[in-house]
Amino acid sequence: MPGVAVKLYSLFFKFMLKHRLQNRIQIDDTSSNVHSFGVTSRRNEESIAPSNPLFTDGVATKDLHVNPGTVVSVRIFLPESCLSVHEESDQKWQMQSTGNVLGSDSNQALLRRNSYGNHKNNGYSHRRTSLGCVADDVYRGYSPVAKKNCRKLPVMLQFHGGGFVSGSNDSTANDLFCRRIAKLCDVIVLAVGYRLAPEDRYPAAFEDGLNVLNWLAKQANLAECSKSVRIRGTDLKKSDSFGHIADAFGASLVEPWLAAHADPSRCVLLGVSCGGNIADYVARKAVESGKLLDPVKVVAQVLMYPFFIGSVPTHSEIRLANSYFYDKALCTLAWKLFLPEGEFDLDHPAANPLTPGRGPPLKRMPPTLTVIAEHDWMRDRAIAYSEELRKVNVDAPLLEYKDAVHEFATLDMLLKTPQAQACAEDIAIWVKKYISLRGHEFSY
Repeated sequence: MPGVAVKLYSLFFKFMLKHRLQNRIQIDDTSSNVHSFGVTSRRNEESIAPSNPLFTDGVATKDLHVNPGTVVSVRIFLPESCLSVHEESDQKWQMQSTGNVLGSDSNQALLRRNSYGNHKNNGYSHRRTSLGCVADDVYRGYSPVAKKNCRKLPVMLQFHGGGFVSGSNDSTANDLFCRRIAKLCDVIVLAVGYRLAPEDRYPAAFEDGLNVLNWLAKQANLAECSKSVRIRGTDLKKSDSFGHIADAFGASLVEPWLAAHADPSRCVLLGVSCGGNIADYVARKAVESGKLLDPVKVVAQVLMYPFFIGSVPTHSEIRLANSYFYDKALCTLAWKLFLPEGEFDLDHPAANPLTPGRGPPLKRMPPTLTVIAEHDWMRDRAIAYSEELRKVNVDAPLLEYKDAVHEFATLDMLLKTPQAQACAEDIAIWVKKYISLRGHEFSY
């Protein structure tokens, strides 16, 4: 069973959340119909971690909006391993360019650690990388100098939790979790700051997630255009500081971190709680879009205790209705704030993943890892969805954690527990099965 500290914090958490949700219902009922730009965070409810473009703890971060005039934002988490050599492709480049064969066990072990992002930060930003350049020369603040041999990393879109009504991509808890995932999975994490309810109800948060995926595809295409212009244009060669170009409408710029290091053909979606609903929606839309998203390809998704519900109660929804942190009453209240007014239905396609007619066919869905907790009242819905995916031969393993509660691996007070760390490591093992350049070497 969860400890006394978790139980006490759960009581306080539910009391405060219920108070906030009831206040939002009152504000929503009395508000005018004047359209607002919405909000992506509630600064008075949680601590915020500032972005830091330096590799002070192994991961550099920065914030940006996906396009002018919108509140939707992303926080980019760039792991320090982007400056290291990949064990196979970069080692081959080294041997061709220097004629040196890295045959010693120590060198190969170093490359292996760098390849999977498990190395520690020991003044890395001030010593030479295996590519022969000083790391401090590669990144200066927000705009890195483009290098010919920059290492490409997979991209992970991360959607935070909070019942669609709270949470943010730059909260202290979400920042710590994304840093951990970026280092363990050796990926660039894009934490999405989507619009919250009740200011913006369904489908706002879902559309924001899809828009960020489309923005990633646009960034990849703009980066390719930028390379082509640099090769053909003699004037652009005169200035290395010219690191971006505008698109046809002048509304988007090449993001230098993504242009230098992102490999969108290895894209993973990760959703936490209600973020799991968003991730699953984005995955379905990616499947329907097909090659229209090129060069972005969603190769896998991770659903961490997804925020699913339905009109017919399951065994866990009856037995654990008053479970820790997010109980059934609070979640139902959150759904009332999120779903369109007058359309409250617990079998809504956004709420129940097994609603009939919810496309596309499950057999077309990407590999899906589902994480559940023993003391989470929503666990049965996640189990049922995972089982349906396996019935149509989708790789959909289920990871259950004993004595765990909802958001046990992402909640602020639980983030530093051994169980939260183990969960992140388990996710990394599975994700690498689909993002490894060398094939499916990682598996349960």
